[in-house]
This record gives sequence, structure tokens and C-alpha cells, in this order.
Amino acid sequence: MADRGWVSTRLIEAAQAGDRESITAVVHGAHSHVRRFAEHLCASPQDAEDAAQEAMIILYRKIGSLRATGALASWMFRIVRNECLRRARLLFEHYDEAGADLVTSAEEEVIRRLEAEIVAQAIRELPDVQRRVLIMRDVLGYPGRVVAERLGLSNAAMKSQLHRARSTVRLGLGGKTGATGGRTPPEPTSA
Repeated sequence: MADRGWVSTRLIEAAQAGDRESITAVVHGAHSHVRRFAEHLCASPQDAEDAAQEAMIILYRKIGSLRATGALASWMFRIVRNECLRRARLLFEHYDEAGADLVTSAEEEVIRRLEAEIVAQAIRELPDVQRRVLIMRDVLGYPGRVVAERLGLSNAAMKSQLHRARSTVRLGLGGKTGATGGRTPPEPTSA
């Protein structure tokens, strides 16, 4: 068996050769693994579902371009990871555009965009769990218990990860943004 028992090497080879039944079997066998990975990586359940579906579509259309049968899992996970990251970037861009109406000058616009990129970069550099907790809690506004549940964490562990993420971002920014006059913004009080 190849790829952690998803499907046999022979089935993957038949799918690569264009056999429709084999392609369907490979896609079906991979779906639950890809979905579970997306749930752990993406910021929201909807993004996870969309990323998993995108990965399945790419698998179906492009399995013939897969060079090594043993690379199926890593190929699929890379597709899911890239899709989750793309969706996170879109979220930041949307969040960035939402404040565009508040800008009164070109100089303020440049400063605002620089600050948004600095904050986004600080968030991107967080460890995976901390990044997901921070995005789900502070960007998407999910209640703490929902974040904990969706990420498979206890409430205490979620709060700890959130506190670490906020502290790391705050330290990483260390006066790099001008919106607070170089001061560190207060941490929200509820997790």
C-alpha cells in the first residue's frame, strides 16, 4: 500500500494512466484524509471544506501529472496547505479593504497598508496552532469555546495558545506600527 494505506500503488498507477474508475477510487480514498488535514490547517470549517474540495478537483484533473505514486499524500497536503494560505491571504486583503473608507489621505493609506502587512507577517510567523487560534478568535470573532472545539483543544489550552499568540505578535510588532503611537495596544480581556 502507498501513501499511508489510502490506496494501492497499482491503483494510483492505473489512475495516472487515465483509468476513470481508478481515478474515482483514488479521489474517494483520499477525501477523508485531505478533509481532516484541511480542518487542522484552515482557519474556518468553510475554508477547510473549500480547500478539501479544491484539492479533490485538482487530484481528479491532474493525477496524470503526479510523478511518483508514493508522493500522493505529500502532493495532496501541499495543495490543501496552499489553498488554506490563499484563503487566509484573501481574508487579510478583505479585512484590509474594509478599512479603506476610513482613509483620508494617500499618506494615511500607505501607512495603513504597511501596518496591515506588518501585522499579517507577524501572524504568519506564529506557530501553526497559535496562528489558527488567533485568526479564528481575533480576526473571525469566533467564541473561545467554538475555537477550542474546532481545533480539538481544551478551553484552557486554547486560551493559553491565544495568549501566547497575542504576546508574540505584540512583541514582534514592538512599536513597528504607527497607529498606536509606538505603544503596544492593550490585549483584549476575554478569550
